Amino acid sequence: MQTSFPPEALTDPAMRASEAVIRKCVHCGFCTATCPTYVLLGDELDSPRGRIYLIKDMLENQREPSAEVVRHVDRCLSCLSCMTTCPSGVNYMHLVDHARAYIEEHYERPRSERLFRRLLAAILPYPERFRWALTLAPLGKPLRPLLSAIKPLRPLAAMLDLAPARIPAPAPAQSTRLPARKGRVALLQGCAEPVLRPEFRAATVRLLERCGHEVVFAPNEGCCGALVHHMGREEAAREAARRNVDAWITEIERAPLDAILVTASGCGTTIKDYGFLLRDDPAYADKAAQISALALDVSEYLARIDLPQAGPKGVTVAYHPACSLQHGQKVTEAPKRLLAQAGYTVRTPAEAHLCCGSAGTYNILQAEIANQLGQRKADHLDRLDADVVATGNVGCATQIARFSQAPVVHTVELLDWATGGPKPAALKHLPQE
Repeated sequence: MQTSFPPEALTDPAMRASEAVIRKCVHCGFCTATCPTYVLLGDELDSPRGRIYLIKDMLENQREPSAEVVRHVDRCLSCLSCMTTCPSGVNYMHLVDHARAYIEEHYERPRSERLFRRLLAAILPYPERFRWALTLAPLGKPLRPLLSAIKPLRPLAAMLDLAPARIPAPAPAQSTRLPARKGRVALLQGCAEPVLRPEFRAATVRLLERCGHEVVFAPNEGCCGALVHHMGREEAAREAARRNVDAWITEIERAPLDAILVTASGCGTTIKDYGFLLRDDPAYADKAAQISALALDVSEYLARIDLPQAGPKGVTVAYHPACSLQHGQKVTEAPKRLLAQAGYTVRTPAEAHLCCGSAGTYNILQAEIANQLGQRKADHLDRLDADVVATGNVGCATQIARFSQAPVVHTVELLDWATGGPKPAALKHLPQE
């Protein structure tokens, strides 16, 4: 795609990066067929190609973002299915992230939107605040019909829909302190996952211990920054990245790490991109690139080591590939192969490439589209007639569980069970063998 950015604009590194991305686009339109919002809405401006045109015009002319441009950019899930489809290597992720940061800086949203986005940024990345907010959800449930009827308050209704009926007890992160006979890894503690599904991390620690690995949790590590990054809060995302880079570099200085493992694939995609996010920070660029190189999804790491083989038989698994894993990290076969090797019958649904609608805060801020995608995904999964749905991202697990008839667990929970760990609580109805 031909561009005509003014020279002064290209003195900004972010503008230079976006121009390079835009120039790679050849207008082919392959991305439209795999874009969830285009599939649902049929609007060219709700496709990656359409959004690229809008973003190009906005950035190239340094325009104040219009409400129309903001609406179509906000509707993007950042599922990155377009990047899997694109034959030209367009890095749409970096482009849309820059567009969101530009909108955050140059567009004044309605006051209700500004306040609600600030609320999300102040609560979701902090586990204790998030847990406290969830304890208040039952008080708001009776108000849900009223909230959903008032447009500015609909995100609050969406939050109530997503709130679990029961909040699991907190499980403090503790290093195993086992001798690193076969490896030493750091495990991301995360923000939403330890509140909503602490069993994911517990299963991961048990499985890695069983395989002879020392598991450590870096002090002072926190949210990866993905939640604020996708809301256009670029500096907040960089601060989160710097904090985590410092935490993990300190851990590496104590003793080498074989990997930094992530059980929430949405976080993994962001951490693997720390090198790009902090590329212009002279104090952090090299360290961030080192951390990105060490970051692995837990399934990637488990595929590299020897797992004990003792799989339960007769259990059929519907595997949902999280977008951030299959499109963002290009990890497609490892989870399915691990489950099959552990003795499970693995099935994948139709439209496996399409997003479930979770996408960080998307199912709060764009609840109507997210719910359509969630129901569509659950329908495909339920047609597989599986005993359980497995996925590698807490957002997907939360979203799909709202619509699917089958219980939803993390892939690592099934691997833990198959190799001597306890049966996942969600599967108590199934026989042990």
